[in-house]
Amino acid sequence: MPLLFLLLHFTLVQCDITDGNAEHLKREHSLMKPYQGVGSSPSSQWDFWGSTLVTSSYVRLTPDERSRQGSIWNTVPVYLKDWEMHVQYKIHGSGKKNLHGDGIAIWYTKERLHPGSVFGSNAKFHGLALFIDTYHNDEAADRSFPYIYAIVNNGSLPYDHGNDGRNSELGGCSSEIRNKDHDTYLAIRYSKGRLTVMIDIDDKNEWKECIDIGGVRLPTGYYFGASAATGDLSDNHDIISMKMYQLMVEHTPDEDSLDWTKIEPSVSLLKSPKDNIDDPTGNFRSTPLTGWKVFLLLLCALLGIVVCGVVGAVVFQKRQERNRRFY
Repeated sequence: MPLLFLLLHFTLVQCDITDGNAEHLKREHSLMKPYQGVGSSPSSQWDFWGSTLVTSSYVRLTPDERSRQGSIWNTVPVYLKDWEMHVQYKIHGSGKKNLHGDGIAIWYTKERLHPGSVFGSNAKFHGLALFIDTYHNDEAADRSFPYIYAIVNNGSLPYDHGNDGRNSELGGCSSEIRNKDHDTYLAIRYSKGRLTVMIDIDDKNEWKECIDIGGVRLPTGYYFGASAATGDLSDNHDIISMKMYQLMVEHTPDEDSLDWTKIEPSVSLLKSPKDNIDDPTGNFRSTPLTGWKVFLLLLCALLGIVVCGVVGAVVFQKRQERNRRFY
């Protein structure tokens, strides 16, 4: 009975991926139609830069034109320890296969409104970046683009454009998100040191896992934003909404006593991301045990006990037979 309870407990935790409750929506960190509070006034909660165009239906970070950059940033720092951001977006344009670029970046960083060379923002950032990369710079064939991947940086590591961030990537997945007839979605969850990214590209209201990695340390007091860029190739990069939810999670007294604003962005890995060859998705790195992993470990342990018991019984029986021969 205790074993069954333990397995059920971990299974339920694993299934609890996204929140989305209206009561936990943090409007001061959310960008929604009709986009009130967007602009450069002192009372604005979102500010934008570059080629960004705010309409009544979407926020277009770049038009389908060459050499454009645009971004939009929340002006209110986030002091939540556990949160989830749902992003509704659309990438579309006239470019055919492999003739489009460059993509969208979703940021949770110390800096805001700092133009740069990484999807229109700062290359040496402090915090978390999730890249929806539509153009393949790297010649390696093990990643299919468009490709969604995450990077955590403490400001010391420049983004590697030639390899599409491969040396810093924590995990990712391929996703055909361009020129859909409907909007596409992603959810970024950070809770208890675990980063989970889910995607919905088929408009079926069903989340599919893209990234799941533990050992992630992110501070509070950072800003959310989105940016995009085009080069010789282009696309329309549209943000329809960014909805921020507070996750109701209990922490230990030691965790509550920490000054979370002083935490250095980092990830605890057994090996460097660039050494992750056998598992390009990053789902089997040094992470806390999920429900199915715990089940497999317990199953292996039970099988081991059974095997040891059978072997022990056989050995004991043979010894008994040997002793009877001597008497």
